[in-house]
Amino acid sequence: MLLDFFSHLRKARLPVSTTEYLNLLEGLSKNVGVLDLNRFYLFARLCLIKDESLYDRFDQVFQSYWAGREAAFDLNLDAIPDDWLKLSDKDALTEEQKAMVEAMGGWDKLMETLAKRLEEQTEEHHGGSKWIGTRGTSPFGHGGFNPEGVRIGGKGGQGRAVKVWEQRRYKDLDGTRELGTRDFKVALRSLRRLTREGRPDKLDLNGTIRATAQNAGLLDIKMRAERRNAVNVLLLLDVGGSMDYHTALCEQLFSAARSEFKHLEYFYFHNFTYEKVWKHNNRRHNDTVSVPELIRTYGKKYRLILVGDATMSPYEVLAEGGSVEHWNQEPGAVWIQRLQQHFSHCVWLNPEKSDYWQTTPSIRIIKELMHDRMFTLSVNGIQDAIEALKTPIPPNPVTNEP
Repeated sequence: MLLDFFSHLRKARLPVSTTEYLNLLEGLSKNVGVLDLNRFYLFARLCLIKDESLYDRFDQVFQSYWAGREAAFDLNLDAIPDDWLKLSDKDALTEEQKAMVEAMGGWDKLMETLAKRLEEQTEEHHGGSKWIGTRGTSPFGHGGFNPEGVRIGGKGGQGRAVKVWEQRRYKDLDGTRELGTRDFKVALRSLRRLTREGRPDKLDLNGTIRATAQNAGLLDIKMRAERRNAVNVLLLLDVGGSMDYHTALCEQLFSAARSEFKHLEYFYFHNFTYEKVWKHNNRRHNDTVSVPELIRTYGKKYRLILVGDATMSPYEVLAEGGSVEHWNQEPGAVWIQRLQQHFSHCVWLNPEKSDYWQTTPSIRIIKELMHDRMFTLSVNGIQDAIEALKTPIPPNPVTNEP
């Protein structure tokens, strides 16, 4: 059975190795992860899946394989009214009452009975032994007690549920979905370049063993510096106007970036980059940093990431005086080219869905100015952007120097 499960994972293109499968078998032989399906799920995922972005796909395969027999009954658990699953105020069962409860008699009997309950039940029931609800001794619902049952809604506590797969646990890591803070961190980690910096205050175990062996068995302790992310990131964030709809998403990106990168600098702009940016939005009119100063301050080793929906009038990009907030002496396109000349490793992240890009003239223009280095704020988009950051954009000379 486990070999068949391993085969299903491989067919789903999950990178599960034979060594990881053998580690799973070894753990099971030592009674790790064998008490119930939930514990087996956690242990199997720990042994077999090393990349968090694959958790959702693993959940789908696990659900399909281990709970596949329930599909024959076509049970629609989402149709159960919320009132049926609200915990009542009834007292918990006594130990004597729990001891009198018997299991229904196996998986097939459970699923057959659940299908009947869904057909017959018309109202909420709590504290009983038959219907879908809470408390009580029914095998269907949550908050009660039964030697084996199907947990529907609520949190587990007994660790005895036979079926708990009514929803996947890691949907947010779907490659086409917008990201949360945790997902941003997972995606941004592939941009890390780990180097050892600072004082050598960490034990180098492998180095110590090797040096001790070379020293005829006399202990020779070796220390090393902590590994830190040495990538330099310059983040320019669009604020205000249509970006107000994406504030929460950009806050999550900002939080994740600050957590993942030691060398992170950030500034804000509105709609498009012109001759100045700012650090604090409440002082945006009297405390700004000129783009030439930005270029002089931060070296070419910085990776430039611009974040904005690129949705505006095309004149804001192409014309003098096109800015909606001030009279810009030069078009925004000139300033973005100057940034690209210095920060040749750069990308643009767009929170708007790519379906709208071709129908919005300003997005098409900016995408062309970025040499097609515009990507969506999704797991796949972040991964594509990071891959693009590995190579510089082609040179694009600007006639007027700042």
